[in-house]
Amino acid sequence: MPGTMSSVFFFVVVFVISRIISVIGQVRPWSALLPTHLLDLDIASRLHFDPLTTIAVSTDFGNMVKPAPAAAVLFPSSVDDIAALIKTSYLSANPFPIAARGHGHSIHGQATAPKGVVINMHSLGDGVCKKKARINVSSSSTSGVFFADVGGEQLWIDVLEATLEHGLTPRSWTDYLYLTVGGTLSNGGISGQVHRHGPQIANVYEMDVVTAGKGEVVTCSRELNSDLFHAALGGLGQFGVITRARIALERAPQRARWIRLLYDDFSAFTRDQERLISMEEGDKGFDYLEGSLISDESLLNNWRSSFFSEADGARIRSLTTTHGLIYCLELSKYYDKTTAHTLDQEISSALAGLSFIPGLVFSNDVTYVEFLNRVHRGELKLRDQGLWDVPHPWLNLFVPKSRIHDFDAGVFRRILRQNSSTGPILIYPMKKTKWDAQMSTAVPDEEFFYSIGLLRSATDAWEYLENQNKEILRFCEKSCIGFKQYLPHYETRADWEKHFGPKWEKFLAMKTKYDPEAILSPGQKIFTSL
Repeated sequence: MPGTMSSVFFFVVVFVISRIISVIGQVRPWSALLPTHLLDLDIASRLHFDPLTTIAVSTDFGNMVKPAPAAAVLFPSSVDDIAALIKTSYLSANPFPIAARGHGHSIHGQATAPKGVVINMHSLGDGVCKKKARINVSSSSTSGVFFADVGGEQLWIDVLEATLEHGLTPRSWTDYLYLTVGGTLSNGGISGQVHRHGPQIANVYEMDVVTAGKGEVVTCSRELNSDLFHAALGGLGQFGVITRARIALERAPQRARWIRLLYDDFSAFTRDQERLISMEEGDKGFDYLEGSLISDESLLNNWRSSFFSEADGARIRSLTTTHGLIYCLELSKYYDKTTAHTLDQEISSALAGLSFIPGLVFSNDVTYVEFLNRVHRGELKLRDQGLWDVPHPWLNLFVPKSRIHDFDAGVFRRILRQNSSTGPILIYPMKKTKWDAQMSTAVPDEEFFYSIGLLRSATDAWEYLENQNKEILRFCEKSCIGFKQYLPHYETRADWEKHFGPKWEKFLAMKTKYDPEAILSPGQKIFTSL
């Protein structure tokens, strides 16, 4: 037996070494891809060229695309390191591509830089002291305006913990808190608070952005360098690397009443959602609102279903047997000791007149942190099952209210009629007035539009789900549904121009001004073809 084990170990070692040699053989020497004078710079010691490091940043959460590896990875110790790298590329005879990578939560390789340099943003905040220094909370405001200056590399969960120490919290969130500040602000940053506070990009006072024009650190706000401020927010990393953001804060609540209501009628479901997000803040509406689809399979394979007890799950499955598909309205209302005495009355008043299925109201009472960090619990469950690091063929769309019933009939009830994949399908409305039209993110041209999130995972043939996504997009195009992709992915310049619509000319002008050599974020494939 010992001899057999030694032989197995020997062959495993030989196999691993052969794979490394094979990979190295496919990667051109870095010197053939990057200017040699990089090694003369102060950042040289923080540039890593070994294949294991570069290959590790050449995939992402989507786990579907495998572009050519980066030539190097920069582990910056300061913002100046990032500026030096970008300036070197800009001044080179052959500028090389650069991508800032936070948590790598993109789906189609948007955070990669084939044959270029990936900036490991987390390196800016490595270490407890360094991380704390990169989150600075302003908690003594006579005007009632509170904010936190936060490094672009910081995870939102760390921002939450740091601000709560001062009794404060950001107003707008994403569902998943283990994403970087710079990453979500480059896209939009949405969750169930959007109807009240707008997306995360609407809750930023100021930023520091390292532009690719000259490798300069530019401070911008609505009043200072406002064109860069508006362009970078939702700008998909095309104009600079966000290294600091001043985030709006408010007083933090202590707890959340977490409620789910079930519907078997799509019209009633959407009508009630729109009614609830139309409540003025003075009407004491809900702080969070999202919706989702539930089928028998999705209830079993959905990490969000941990909300329901085993007995609740049995009741819901009986409904899906009858109706095939039901809709779930998810709400939350925050409170603390000073507001707890009116909570039940306010919730009852807000729910009065809604058309959910009688008797199917499910409620949990949790801490504010437990509610905001709810997805992480699902993540840990999936990691234990080996189901987290699998392909994620996600599709996120904004669909105008006027066409949401067409979308339900054509997508939910036809294309997805046999959805057995793991992961939730979200649907909830938001208001265009909560979005700043000057910012880069493209949204439909209607006051109400719906966020649709097909957040599915594939344990085997992910190509099937990706093809299904393409079928959904073809249906929307053919039906002239004026949708927009959120976290967009296109292959041609024409598609990008159509996506941005009237914003395209401004987007192009900002690219020319702040990244004239098209150095940044090549993985988006807006100005580069990989």
